[in-house]
Amino acid sequence: MKEILKQFAPITLEEMSSVKLMNRTDTKFVTTMTMLRRLLTMAAPQYYAQEVAGKRIASYNTTYFDTTGYDMYYAHQAGHANRQKIRFRTYVDSDLQFMEVKTKNNHKRTKKKRMEVCDMDLADQDKLDFLAKYLRYDAGSLMPAIQNSFDRITLVNKGKTERLTIDMNLQFHNLVTGTDRKMEDLVIVELKRDGLCYSPVLAMLNELRIHPHGFSKYCMGSALTNHHLKVNRFKVKLIEVEKVLRDYK
Repeated sequence: MKEILKQFAPITLEEMSSVKLMNRTDTKFVTTMTMLRRLLTMAAPQYYAQEVAGKRIASYNTTYFDTTGYDMYYAHQAGHANRQKIRFRTYVDSDLQFMEVKTKNNHKRTKKKRMEVCDMDLADQDKLDFLAKYLRYDAGSLMPAIQNSFDRITLVNKGKTERLTIDMNLQFHNLVTGTDRKMEDLVIVELKRDGLCYSPVLAMLNELRIHPHGFSKYCMGSALTNHHLKVNRFKVKLIEVEKVLRDYK
């Protein structure tokens, strides 16, 4: 993978400052490591690869919180257009951590608010003030639900109008049940752009028969590692993911 990424011109975090896309539309695709290598080879002429301290693959750890009744999980499962998630994300290589609230509205746009933190203690007043401002749920009802870790490649098109994040080596650890699940061959590609601006990668994905496929790391990871949760409409997505892994070995 590192050899393929050398084909990309680099882009720094500073140069990416105009591609934050904090108010954006997201389209996800699910594929495998084998297909990812083909996609990256095709994309190299038209994309930059984010490089930080000489590295083009970054490691992430994330802890998702939910209410004790799993209200955020079930809101997503029910297909509610207005829904939220709260997570603590650690950028392993830089040792930075942020508390983030993601809100998706009925126009399918995602807004993300975040603050830098040193820990996940929700008794901290600054965190409580932040949550009171941006989260619709009572902070007192929140609990840590699941952790995940993954490696990420970030690409930016030459026009700097979109970001493409590519997550691989995905692993889950459920903090309620203690169950672990590794999905190291699964790759989640997410196209992040403002509106419907032209995206070079869409034609490449279509040529490789990699089609849009919703995949919430929080919801899918929870469904895979907590048998007490109802899966309902997630069951179809879980079956589709297994099919992708089987068909594109």
